[in-house]
Amino acid sequence: MRIALIDLGTNTFHLLIAEIKQKKFDILYKTNVPVKLGEGRINDNIIIPNAFERGINCLETFAKTIKNYHVDKVKATATSAVRSAENGQDFVKVVKEKTAIEIEIISGDEEAELIYQGVKLSGGIQDLSLIMDIGGGSVEFILCDTQNLIWKKSYNIGAARLAQQFFKSDPISDSDKNAILLHIQNELSDLFLICEEYQPKTLIGSAGAFETFAELIINKKNDQIDITKTRTYTFNFDEYIEIAIELLNKNHAERAEMKGMIPLRVDMIVMATLITNYVLGRAKINQLKLSTFDLKMGSLASFL
Repeated sequence: MRIALIDLGTNTFHLLIAEIKQKKFDILYKTNVPVKLGEGRINDNIIIPNAFERGINCLETFAKTIKNYHVDKVKATATSAVRSAENGQDFVKVVKEKTAIEIEIISGDEEAELIYQGVKLSGGIQDLSLIMDIGGGSVEFILCDTQNLIWKKSYNIGAARLAQQFFKSDPISDSDKNAILLHIQNELSDLFLICEEYQPKTLIGSAGAFETFAELIINKKNDQIDITKTRTYTFNFDEYIEIAIELLNKNHAERAEMKGMIPLRVDMIVMATLITNYVLGRAKINQLKLSTFDLKMGSLASFL
């Protein structure tokens, strides 16, 4: 069976086409497009006209690719930006009319479940772990061990939301940083109660910003590792802290020049760094890992 998986994220739309045979899969095609659906007014719960149009254009292109690959089944999931937007249902309707793609708007809990299934498929869960997926609209946390999902929750503190509300200086000022950290602290109080109870050993970052952290470190060290061809990557903790400090101290132009930085993440990575640092510190975790398998791979896992 040939399936197409579409993940409509707040910043990025992803398309993955895979062939499934006897519970094994081959990835035939994979792409992502920086649609920036949450641009401008995500905190007002609106998809602005330019972003709306970019989203439709992207999905029209995806539809052509899917047709060329003679796909048997299409599964499209929309997350925070569409879920929270007053015109989210309008977007879903226009997509159906123009492309015949049916989008399922999933809840934060369902999103966390799919992220867990994706990370599990990567083989990255080796001990009691806290999985974190930093999206543009929301951030999902999943507490799990090698066998079980223990606890999960989605929070509306995604990088685009934080950036639009608090990121007013460049490089980021102490006052902007403190405003963000206070907001995160207030939002995540129940997460840290759970972490205190279970004391996870490892933080597993699901794709996205964590791929960028890894790329920056790999490029800095001139390592011969291709992140696109690996399922997991274990960070040297000191190397992560070093790159995190750099990201918080550099301005937009300096971050854009860093080897391994993609244009979409030049500003979003500052928000991701602040959230990651705060969670590592509060949960007293000093082991950090990347899973390149995320929500779309969790969708794939449901077919295996």
